[in-house]
Amino acid sequence: MTKYIFKRIGYMLIALFFIVTITFFLMRLAPGNPFAGEQQVMTPAIQAQLNETYGLDDPWYEQYGNYVKNIAKFDFGQSMKYRGRSTNDIISESFPVSLALGGQALLIAVGLGVLMGVISAMYHNQVGDYLATIIAVLGISVPSFIVAGLLQYVFGQKLHVLPISGWATWAHRILPSIALGLGYMGNIAKMTRSSLLEQNTSEYVKLARSKGLKKWGVVFKHSLRNALLPVVSYLGPLAAGVLTGSFVVENIFAIPGLGKHFVTSINNRDYTVIMGTTVFYAILLLFAVLIVDVLYVFIDPRIQIKEDDE
Repeated sequence: MTKYIFKRIGYMLIALFFIVTITFFLMRLAPGNPFAGEQQVMTPAIQAQLNETYGLDDPWYEQYGNYVKNIAKFDFGQSMKYRGRSTNDIISESFPVSLALGGQALLIAVGLGVLMGVISAMYHNQVGDYLATIIAVLGISVPSFIVAGLLQYVFGQKLHVLPISGWATWAHRILPSIALGLGYMGNIAKMTRSSLLEQNTSEYVKLARSKGLKKWGVVFKHSLRNALLPVVSYLGPLAAGVLTGSFVVENIFAIPGLGKHFVTSINNRDYTVIMGTTVFYAILLLFAVLIVDVLYVFIDPRIQIKEDDE
């Protein structure tokens, strides 16, 4: 297992190198510059000094080499728009907010999704199945920004029971977490339903029922564990979706998270923040995929790592 993990980390470093390279050159090919909005109040001398400070006058290969060296030291550079602030400071300040939002959305997506999937499978072709399927389909079909707007209108403007923006108290977290997690909840519910229906017709479930175990006892002791394997494999893409989906939700609810800074940095052509945030998210997602692969082995003992992978 240890050799397998280190091998996967090596692949992750290679993937991260390509992500860093592609991000760097895409930023250099993007039109405009970080100081375009300040042209009217900026003298040529000041702009030349800023270009020298941020190394924008250096040849592209020197800029690229310096950037790769800094990334290797986890130094994402200074922001070009927020003078005196580093990208590392922005990430360390705003990422905990995004992490809290993403964690709550994951709890909603996985917890309610698995629950609805189990209910749907155990009451197959009955009222519970139909209701859970309708909720799941609606969650998948309606985009998060539409859900966010509806939640703000109903619970904020009409009922006045929950705040529609900010991140001050626990009440501010409810609507954005639901808006972000609802769509993924629908996907998990459908996967759990399909997988559990398949497990319920397997031989080991029939054997357990023949020994006198109750229907729900068989589910929670035997079939649910195997039925959750597709859900575990979905956790990697789910983490990616939650992190990138928070960009939109954070802007709609005015949440001071990393996604909001990322969108603002794109509008401001803040190259260092864009690249630093992209690389930071890439590291998180690569590790999320690795964790999912390792969890697979622990959840299902039948999955063994091949000797040539070790």
